[in-house]
Amino acid sequence: MLRFATLAIASCLLFAAGAAAAKTPGEARLLKRGRAIAQENCGRCHAVGPRGESANPKSPPFRSLARKYPLSNLEEALAEGIVVGHEGLDMPQFRLNAAQIDALLAYLASIQK
Repeated sequence: MLRFATLAIASCLLFAAGAAAAKTPGEARLLKRGRAIAQENCGRCHAVGPRGESANPKSPPFRSLARKYPLSNLEEALAEGIVVGHEGLDMPQFRLNAAQIDALLAYLASIQK
């Protein structure tokens, strides 16, 4: 019985270690950068994290964007500058460079529900 418990605990620890190592340091940096870009440019209206409500109810939470739009379709709009209104609040105009777009899209993909 003790041997089975030890084996079960060891399996759980190995699984947890494997899950924690699933993200490379480069991927973790990319996602962190993407979240910072989202927060800086969009956080005043949108919920940019995996939880929480948008400050502007007309602005969809980022975790649900893929339900309405293929995320890959946002690449061109982010490069050219998105100009959209949320009934009374206009989105700030901004353009992202290729590295910023990659980071933001990777972050968005990581939080979709």
